[in-house]
Amino acid sequence: MPKFWCGIDWSESLNDVAVIDESGEVVAHTRVESTPEGVKEILALLRGLRTSHTHSRKQVPVAIETPHGLLVAALRAKDQPVIVLHAGTVARYRGRISPARKKSDRTDAALLANIVRTDGAWHRPMPRTSQEAMAVTVLARAQRKAVHTRQYHRNQLRSLLREFYPAALEAWQDLPHGIVRAEARALLALAPTPDKARQLRKRHIADTIAAAGRTRLVDDHAERLRAVFQHPHLRHPPHIEEAMGQQVQAALALLNQACASVEYLTEAATTAFHAHPHAEIYASFPGCGPLIGARLLGEIGDDPSRFTVRGLRAYAGAAPLTWESSSSRVVTHRRMANSHLKEIGHIWAFATLTRSPGCRAHYDRRREQGDRYAAALRNLYGRLLACLHFCLKNSTPYREETAFPGGCE
Repeated sequence: MPKFWCGIDWSESLNDVAVIDESGEVVAHTRVESTPEGVKEILALLRGLRTSHTHSRKQVPVAIETPHGLLVAALRAKDQPVIVLHAGTVARYRGRISPARKKSDRTDAALLANIVRTDGAWHRPMPRTSQEAMAVTVLARAQRKAVHTRQYHRNQLRSLLREFYPAALEAWQDLPHGIVRAEARALLALAPTPDKARQLRKRHIADTIAAAGRTRLVDDHAERLRAVFQHPHLRHPPHIEEAMGQQVQAALALLNQACASVEYLTEAATTAFHAHPHAEIYASFPGCGPLIGARLLGEIGDDPSRFTVRGLRAYAGAAPLTWESSSSRVVTHRRMANSHLKEIGHIWAFATLTRSPGCRAHYDRRREQGDRYAAALRNLYGRLLACLHFCLKNSTPYREETAFPGGCE
């Protein structure tokens, strides 16, 4: 059992470091920068707490409120146990010490250490995730963020086109991805206003969409687009329309950059995923393509001791939450979970419905028992996570007959 506990109240400039003993008294305090010298100072402080051959700095857990940053990465690289505490948890503990909940960097550092000293059993060190898995985490989260950015710029462009250029929305409204399609963006760059679109000939349209990647029914599609652009619509005065066309070009440039970022990060994330030893196990599951697998691996990691089956399902938001008091008992879905894992879990479970008879039968059975759509998918997701935990623990691929004995019955 550790005899000392350390807390770090981090900031962009100086980090307050406090060490407490078994009685909760602060025995050491310093302020360091997030530099190699600062890390050396922290490690030297922990190493010098006791002059004994039985004492090691690795026996001193370090509590901090963020899992990110260079300081945390440097401590983990030195095998220093780091425990991440949620800021909301720390705020509640602050009220136990002082009703006024006063705050300062120095006292917060000691508070972090005291939380681990008194309730250390409830807080676990950061998992021992490999560098390969952490790289997948970075790329998968960046790809997810890029997708959201692309959707934002798509909405901005669509809102602008609705104000003065409805033909551009009608042209691709029945096709997948709409104005995000490469051919749509290429044609909007060629004709950013209704007047320029009306002047386009069929051959110009066909050449543009073919250069953007369309290979099937090019002439038919060009003829349809020309008819849409020729159809009469309400118009703004010419000067206003031209100004809004310039705004379209600016919005289109942002959308093009967002689309390029999504494509680049998608390729990078899937490449990093395929290079990981667990990729074959993830890929053996129905509906788990390279991108879904990368997001799952990025959030779950590859530390075999990190999760139990129950803990993994709770972490992913797939386990129900029970509120029980006196004679009342309410079972609801878990809102506090890893949002990245919860989101991709819904997509993964939905994708299995057409790829796995067992998953489809399980989903239909939950619906027949009264579950609504989202609840049935969550239950299926929880079942898939249990199968995934077993396969990763035993280094075996997914087998339909083992996961869902009885198949479609």
